[in-house]
Amino acid sequence: MKTIKIAIAGLFLLVANATQAQVSINVNIGTPPAWGPAGYAEMEYYYLPDIEAYYDVRASQFIYFGGGRWVRTTRLPRQYSNYDLYGGYKVVLNDYHGRTPYTYFDRHRVKYYKGYHGTPQRPYRARPVYGYNDRHDKHYDKHYDKHNKKHDRHDRDDDHDHGRGNGNGHGRR
Repeated sequence: MKTIKIAIAGLFLLVANATQAQVSINVNIGTPPAWGPAGYAEMEYYYLPDIEAYYDVRASQFIYFGGGRWVRTTRLPRQYSNYDLYGGYKVVLNDYHGRTPYTYFDRHRVKYYKGYHGTPQRPYRARPVYGYNDRHDKHYDKHYDKHNKKHDRHDRDDDHDHGRGNGNGHGRR
């Protein structure tokens, strides 16, 4: 009887340990952003040397220094709104695990200076392609449609004038 109790307790501990490990994995590893470097799906942080900021993969947040403190946001600040995340170099921080990668900012800033490029990188997913037609034709079509509707209305009015023969429009002699 004592052996059965020990076996059940051991089985319970084994299942509990496996469940906790599974939860830990799911919580700690986020999905890399499309612009993140390929081949590093399980990393926690990237350092972006060109803008001296970090990206937290798990939280999907940028970390940058602003207003006298380190700030976490889902978007880059306005001064970097035109920064090309696909084209900019990302340093994968594989030697840091914690919540404050900027603890080593002075070291990162010197080692990975603005303009730093290590080995060539491919993005995790391809850059979205927006064609000229995707951006401009919709506006053009709306303008064109309004223009044509305006002329269609005038053409209809002119047709009515022809039928009445009131001396206005194209039917006048």
